[in-house]
Amino acid sequence: MDRQRILIVEDDPFIAMDIEAAVLDDLGDGTEVIVVDSLREAQSLAEDDVDCALLDVDVVGGKTFDVALKLRARGTPFAFVSGSLPSDLPEELAGTVFVRKPFHSRDILGFVTRALKADADGSTGSR
Repeated sequence: MDRQRILIVEDDPFIAMDIEAAVLDDLGDGTEVIVVDSLREAQSLAEDDVDCALLDVDVVGGKTFDVALKLRARGTPFAFVSGSLPSDLPEELAGTVFVRKPFHSRDILGFVTRALKADADGSTGSR
């Protein structure tokens, strides 16, 4: 099996570590987690091959809405993990998977597991 790459965009290092732990505790060695805290880094990585992404709405440099749209265009499953409200998303991102902070690790893991399974099955229905 190929190494799974998961992008986490979060500017609070403690929350980023919690998200990373939620993913790695269950998925383990075959998973590469890429954590960035700025919009600029996230925009660059949205062009890379990642299997799924977890995005905070507000990070250093702005909002991650353009990153989400790039990921959607590439067919990459993503979810917002944010203290914002789902109603704060722009219309074109309405209905996107949204995990409210504070979150439970099972919510993060549930999304990632579904996203990776959908990717392995060749569908993009996890969004």
